[in-house]
Amino acid sequence: METGIVIKTTGSWHIVREGNKEPVPCRIKGRLRTSGLRSTNPVAVGDRVKFYRLERENTGMISEILDRKNYIVRKASKLSKEVHVLAANLDQAFLMISLVTPRTTIRFIDRFLATSEAYQIPAIIIFNKTDIYDEELKGEMYDLRKMYGEIGYESIATSAVEKIGIDELKEKMKDKINLVAGNSGVGKSTIINTMDPSLDLKTRPVSELHSTGKHTTTFSEMFELSSGGFIIDTPGIKGFGIIDMDRKEISHFFPDIFALSKDCQYYNCMHINEPNCAVKEALQENRLSESRYESYLSLYFEDRGKYRTSGY
Repeated sequence: METGIVIKTTGSWHIVREGNKEPVPCRIKGRLRTSGLRSTNPVAVGDRVKFYRLERENTGMISEILDRKNYIVRKASKLSKEVHVLAANLDQAFLMISLVTPRTTIRFIDRFLATSEAYQIPAIIIFNKTDIYDEELKGEMYDLRKMYGEIGYESIATSAVEKIGIDELKEKMKDKINLVAGNSGVGKSTIINTMDPSLDLKTRPVSELHSTGKHTTTFSEMFELSSGGFIIDTPGIKGFGIIDMDRKEISHFFPDIFALSKDCQYYNCMHINEPNCAVKEALQENRLSESRYESYLSLYFEDRGKYRTSGY
C-alpha cells in the first residue's frame, strides 16, 4: 500500500502521484467514505490517498481517502442538492477576476470569499488584464482593492501582456499548494503559462458574441511550479451558492459584517429587520459597503425567492 496525492481527475480515472515517481492512473475501490458530503466526485485534486498498484498497464486502485484539512466546493451543475469538490488540502486560494471581457461581478467575488472563509482557506484576489483598463477602470480597481484590503484580503494586479504582478504571484505561491479559480475567460491559463511557460496550458480567446469565456479547463489539475509550490487550475466557474452553510452563520463568513455584529442588540441578529442592528447602522453611515451587504442578503435569502434591500 502506498500514499500519494491526486493531481488530476477525469471521470472515473484519478491520476495519483507519489513523490517523484511516475504518476499512476487509478480507479476507486468500492464506495469510499467522504465525510457525509453529498458530492458528485468522491475524490478531488489535492486529496491524499492510499492506493496499491496493479500489474496490468501500470494502473492502480485507491482504497482510502485520508482526512482532508480543508476543501472548497461549488454547486454541482445540474444537481442542486449535491456539490462538486474543486480541490482539497489547500494552503491558499486565488480568485482571478477581470473588470473587462468578461467582467466579474462583485456578487461573485463575495461568494467566493465567503466560501473560502467557510472552509478556512486564506483567499487572495487577482485583478487580471490590467493592461486594457482605462482610467475609469483603474480607479474602480483602486477602490475595490482598498475596500477588500480594509476587510483583510490581499490583492494583486496582473497582466500577462505587460508581465505585471507575475513575480509577486510566484513569490506568494512558492512552496504552497495554491488553487486558482475564476470565471471562464478571465485569463487563468494565460497567467499560469506566463508564470511557468513549461506548463503550456491550453488557452482560447474570449467569445466576442457573448463576452463570456469558453471553457478550456474541463477538470481541475495540479501542476508543479518550477519556482516552487503547486498550482491547481480549475474549470471556469459560473457561481457559488450556500453549501454546507447554516443560514444563521452566513454573516460569520463576511469578516466586516461579523466584526460589526458584536454591537448588535441581539446576539442572534440576522441584520435584516431587527432593531438596534449595528450592521444596518454602519450601512446607513457608509461604514459598511452596500455591495457587501447586498452579497450577504443574496446568500441569506438564496432559494427563498427574491429579497428586498430597500430601507435596510
